[in-house]
Amino acid sequence: MAKKVLILGGEGNGGVIANAIKDANLRGYDEWECEGYLNDRYPVGTIIDSFPVLGTVQEDLPQYLERGYYIINAILRIDGQQERLSMLDHLNIPDDRYATFIHPTAYLAPNVKLGPGCVIMPLVAVSSNTTFGKGCLVMVSATIGHDNHISDYCHFAAQSCVGAKLLIGTGVHIGLNATIRELLTIGDYATIGMGAVLTKNVGEKEIWAGNPAKFLRKAD
Repeated sequence: MAKKVLILGGEGNGGVIANAIKDANLRGYDEWECEGYLNDRYPVGTIIDSFPVLGTVQEDLPQYLERGYYIINAILRIDGQQERLSMLDHLNIPDDRYATFIHPTAYLAPNVKLGPGCVIMPLVAVSSNTTFGKGCLVMVSATIGHDNHISDYCHFAAQSCVGAKLLIGTGVHIGLNATIRELLTIGDYATIGMGAVLTKNVGEKEIWAGNPAKFLRKAD
């Protein structure tokens, strides 16, 4: 029997992940089944991308954990991401209650390691000896090279391309179609903008964009 999943979030990443799980079910992959969302913004019963809001994160999460549900976090912010992830940690969701989802069309080398709650979307490729922390989201057609160390809650947008032997901190966002050179360090809560070509190290909370990528500002 498939294990029931609730997604923290809704529009955007939440709906995309919910439908990827549904697509995997249609392909015969039956480890997980998405039941809907926990969302603090929309009323219970709201339909988002064909799935219902079943409750709020703050009030209803404990009862769903008691009932045997598993959790995927799909909430992302650029400014304020550190605060948002601190709130998530204070929910005290046990690691074994996070769902780790790999779409059946993705390729992961056999020695890739995923932390609890990671999501690997369709057509992703991850090369050997790369490790992910908790709750990383790797979106459609992203490519991640070998021997990378990726910390908790990182987000790799669709078609982003990451080289090899990088150290990527907590809560990092790599934008759509961005390209990251090998042998770099990207600090905690940094953002690499859409289409950027990054060839230099990035500090904590820094936002970089452009080709070649340049420092723009610090995130709030």
